[in-house]
Amino acid sequence: MAYFSSKARKNQPMKHNELGKWGEAYALQYLLSLGYKLLVKNYRFSRMEIDLVLIDAQTLVIVEVKTRKSSIFEAPWRSVHLNKQKQIVRVADNYSKLIQWPHEVRFDIVSIVHNRNRTDLTHIKDAFGAGL
Repeated sequence: MAYFSSKARKNQPMKHNELGKWGEAYALQYLLSLGYKLLVKNYRFSRMEIDLVLIDAQTLVIVEVKTRKSSIFEAPWRSVHLNKQKQIVRVADNYSKLIQWPHEVRFDIVSIVHNRNRTDLTHIKDAFGAGL
């Protein structure tokens, strides 16, 4: 698990949807800085979605991004429950078959807490497996 923190820019508070999109963009920039290569954002299949699909070496990395203004009640990554994991695996299975991916697939979660004072990012590699 990797952890990254920075002071946030002081600006207007974001609405829930804006915060989610901002979090996805922030997570993407973080992952790209690590050398990951982006394949697709917001891949949809049967009313379900994967936030980010990237490649790390020869591994297809499926990333769920969760962004919150606070972690008082729980860390954002804790909201990726078993049902959500099953949906992500199902969509990832569809995508990997579509592109005929011959190598390993990994499921990561990027958890972000962003408010006026700071931004904390936690990257959980291999957060769950496909064999749920």
